[in-house]
This record gives sequence, structure tokens and C-alpha cells, in this order.
Amino acid sequence: MKSRGFNSAHASRVIRRLLASRVVPVRASFLEPDRLWQELKSDFSLEAATLAQQQVAADGTTKMLLRLQDGRTVETVMMPDFREDRAAGCVSSQVGCAMGCDFCATTQTGFERNLTSGEIIEQFRQLRRVAQDAGRVLRTVVFMGMGEPMLNLKNVIAAIQRMADPKLGALGWRQITVSTVGVVPGIDELRAADLGVHLAISLHAPDDATRADLLPMGRRFQVQEVMEAADLYQRASGRITTIQYCLLEGVNDSLAQARDLARLLQGRRMHVNLLRYNPTGLSLKGRSYQPSSFEKTEAFLDELRRQGAVAHLRRARGSDIDAACGQLRHRERLASNCA
Repeated sequence: MKSRGFNSAHASRVIRRLLASRVVPVRASFLEPDRLWQELKSDFSLEAATLAQQQVAADGTTKMLLRLQDGRTVETVMMPDFREDRAAGCVSSQVGCAMGCDFCATTQTGFERNLTSGEIIEQFRQLRRVAQDAGRVLRTVVFMGMGEPMLNLKNVIAAIQRMADPKLGALGWRQITVSTVGVVPGIDELRAADLGVHLAISLHAPDDATRADLLPMGRRFQVQEVMEAADLYQRASGRITTIQYCLLEGVNDSLAQARDLARLLQGRRMHVNLLRYNPTGLSLKGRSYQPSSFEKTEAFLDELRRQGAVAHLRRARGSDIDAACGQLRHRERLASNCA
């Protein structure tokens, strides 16, 4: 604004209107002088991405595939809350992913590039629009979509600051969760940023051998290293860390592994979020992972609680659409290659 000869106060007004909790068109009526509005229209795009595909599940979960200005695509998901007036959003931080987690569909297309802060914010805007169309208000956002947030932390932090700031997006710091497969330096950097957002660790196994087989990052950072970084983050932020654990049939769902996980959490005020797996076909290693049976899932949950861990099973969302992370994008790419 300053370089163009305008009052710098206009900057926050433009951002606030673009990120409004109630989606409203950006019009010249809120901007003076008129020359500013004309420059905005001529020099900038009001959208960082367009809607390429949209899937709506029977439970109201809405997955969007957004096409970025360079033609690449990224996923974002709106999930209805238990309360009829609320919704949660899941955003991506990268186009593709380099983490190579064997059971994840996103890794099958490889890593292409980091998202800019504007492209992350565009997902937030789209989520607010879809939630509003469904008669809901977007109340929480999780960085659990495509990509590893800790490897694009500069842009992730910039996006969070705009989404959460009461004077801009006004979502609130406590309403945002950043998930990681355990990139310890990133956890430390997020702690130093002092944003007060929540942290989630995609653990998926309580021992190093099983975890390294599922998540290549497990070969770089051992379970104890990741948990110690989470301890430091929790003490600094005052936010309870969530341990994400996707149950895979015959891989990480035994009662012995439940007991190992509970022991790992002894003395830690953390919460285990058990996840039902959405099958994505053959993995990078040629495996075909399957979700644990309902009986094994319940037994695993019961054992965790019996051992004193705080845990719950997250209700599966969008099972009748391409709900798994990266699945819709992968399907779209296959269709494009076959066309």
C-alpha cells in the first residue's frame, strides 16, 4: 500500500474482507479512494486457486480439489461437526509430499513444491464458503492434508497468522492444529514461533522398527526424540499434544502394541486419536494395507484405556468418496494421463 501511495491501514481492511467469516463479495464500496479498487482489480487476482472437482459424502464431508494458477492441484476438506452449526477444515501445506509414508495416497504422486501462504489461505477461504453454503460456520482448521507442514513452516506460519489474528481472519489461535510425522527441528521452530496453536504427532507405531517401516522419517528421528520435542512444545504452549495413530490390520494393531503405546505416554498429558484407515490400493512398497477390524479396533482402544491412556476413536468421515489424503488428486491425475 505504501509503495503505491496509499495509507497502510488499507492493507488490513483488504485482508479482513477477503477472509471474512461470512463470505461477502469484495467490492469498491468499502475502499476509498476508488483508484485503490481499480489497482486491486487490475494488478491482483482475488483467488489463488479455482475449484477443479468437488465430492460430497452422505455425511456432508466435502472434499475439494483446487487448481492452482500454475495448473497443479491440491486437496482441502470440510468436515461437519457434531453440532449442526459448526464445521472443521483440513488444509494442505504442499503439492504432493516427500515423506514417503507407505500407507498414504499423497506420497504416490511425489513432491512437487511448497504452497505459498496465499495458496494455504485460499483453502481457508474456500472452506469458509463451503461451510456457509451448508449452513455451518468453520470453527477449526487442521494442517493434516497433503504435505508435511514442518517442511514449509515459513509459509504455514504466515498463513496461520492471517487466519487466526482477531483483526484479520479471526479464527483464533486455539482453533488451529499443525500435524507432523515427527520432524523434530520443525517442532522446535514452531515452538519458538510462540503461536499457541495445537500440535499433533502422526506416530502410527510405538516402536522404532515398525514406525521406520511405515514412515521413512522414523529412520531419522526415533520415537523418543519426537516425544521429547512434543514435551517441550506442550510445556511452552500449554496445549495438549494429540497422538495420531492409524490402525492397520496386522501391522500396528496388536494388544502388545497398545500396551507399548500406553507405556510411552505414561507421565505425559497427551491424547491418542485412533484413526480408521481408508484403503488406497497398492502402496509404494507394493503392499495393500487394510483397516483393522472393528473388533480389533475396540480391543486396542479398550487396552489403551485400561493402561491409563486417554484415547478415543475418531469417527470415519467421507467413506463413500475419495476421502483418504491425496486420493482424489491421485485419481484425477490417473484420469488425465489416460485421457
